[in-house]
Amino acid sequence: MVIPLVKPDKSRYVYLYLPSKADKERWEKLAEQAKAPLSKFIIEIVENSLTEEENYKPRREVMKELEAIKKENKTIRDDLKQKIIVLEKYETDLKRYRSQSFQDAQFEGVRRFSREIIEILKSRGHIDSNDLLESLGVDPKESELVKAVSSQLEELEGYALIEPTARGWRWKE
Repeated sequence: MVIPLVKPDKSRYVYLYLPSKADKERWEKLAEQAKAPLSKFIIEIVENSLTEEENYKPRREVMKELEAIKKENKTIRDDLKQKIIVLEKYETDLKRYRSQSFQDAQFEGVRRFSREIIEILKSRGHIDSNDLLESLGVDPKESELVKAVSSQLEELEGYALIEPTARGWRWKE
């Protein structure tokens, strides 16, 4: 019985150019160890890789997605920066509002002390005015807020709750 030779179909060929001759020799040795022709070995490796990564996407598609994500990230960062600026403005306005009674020397009525100032003084024991302003998030250039903090400190001193020292202010137990 004669087995007819199958003529290869040229439309199924793929030509692969490896980076070096050493790479080709390494692949041939690996194929030999697997007891398979080089072409079948390569096909098996590629198919296994594709099966492992079912969501395989071409590099171009991945790059497009990456660019879209970068663009979205930039938009979100810009939006966040704007919101932080607005939030800081609101917080400054709130501090001004809460400290209004201490800014007016002629104020009559009940003044509410800043809980933050009292908690900072109690927890630290001693604190100088600059550290206190920093802890409160008050910019030393904002004279109205600085004046309000100073007024509160003077009032607390008047009630004998704090005392001035060489190191700043001290909470009295």
